[in-house]
Amino acid sequence: MEFALSEDQRMLQDSLKGVLGEAAHLDRIRKIAAGETGEGAALDAALSEFGLSALMVPEAAGGLGLGALDACLVQEALGYDVAPSRFLATAVAAKLLAGKPDVLGAIAGGEATFGLALTELFSRRDGAGVELKGGKLSGKSLLAQSVDGATHILVADTAGAVHSVAVGKASVTVMQTIDRTRTFHEVAFDGAEPLVSVTPEAEAIAFARLLVAADTLGTAQAMIDKAVAYAKERQQFGRVIGSFQAVKHMCAEMAAKLEPARALIWHAAHALDIGDAEGPMMATLAKAHLAEVGTFVARTSTEVHGGMGFTDLVGLHYWYKRIGVNRQLLGSPEQTRQTAAELQGLVV
Repeated sequence: MEFALSEDQRMLQDSLKGVLGEAAHLDRIRKIAAGETGEGAALDAALSEFGLSALMVPEAAGGLGLGALDACLVQEALGYDVAPSRFLATAVAAKLLAGKPDVLGAIAGGEATFGLALTELFSRRDGAGVELKGGKLSGKSLLAQSVDGATHILVADTAGAVHSVAVGKASVTVMQTIDRTRTFHEVAFDGAEPLVSVTPEAEAIAFARLLVAADTLGTAQAMIDKAVAYAKERQQFGRVIGSFQAVKHMCAEMAAKLEPARALIWHAAHALDIGDAEGPMMATLAKAHLAEVGTFVARTSTEVHGGMGFTDLVGLHYWYKRIGVNRQLLGSPEQTRQTAAELQGLVV
């Protein structure tokens, strides 16, 4: 059996890479990180024209009905260019609201856009947490994603349910993280009435984590490519540093660690697509493993660049910081491994 990407999947990823090459160049990423909203809007327009919002919506609801593996290929491409995008939030919203065809149609058509406030499903800081009492939501959730420009927010409560709330019913405050390519928010509710409420299945939560892992895969691959390109150009003692055995070993070790991680993500996505019982467990392990591999690649790629790796001239820090935030997003490696152990019945 050959397990490889189909021609359509390769075309999807290649086409998106072409769009991102023009719309998510480093100069634009720098401006977005500096807070220039016009640059972010231009990137959003390019991705919207590509049709990302409809990819994960079933065909019956007006979407393309693609699967988890297709979504991972898209997120990998976005991570490669550290492109800010609401694709992850849109794809996860389509999964969580799979039983709501009217909402899915609005997602596919771009009329409904969702932010994700799911952090409290995985961990909770003191003073945070959203409760549903008397049919109304109160409390706050941290590190909400893709809230800018959203019409609705999907928020998790302390009982594990997820609710759709109009964005105007929430008090939104920007949270600063080291990753300036994306914005995160604190969202607070004071008696907001949910429009839709669902109990998330393990597959939907695992899918969200798998997309974060795919984003790290793309980001780490970009850091390897940048390190190899730099090693071929930078000279010391009259020779390119890529000819030094120590630098060769560093680049080879990064590649050797990352390539099996790609297979892990593909396997987890395929398992989710076919409804295999091990899908949620494999996706959760992929999130944990990519967090560790991504951290190694980020550190090693920076070392290959030497002092230049810390400068804004190269811009490597955008990829480094994105990997750092992804490591904790939707659960740290320790938390996700705990979840994988629970799914296997190894711990209670």
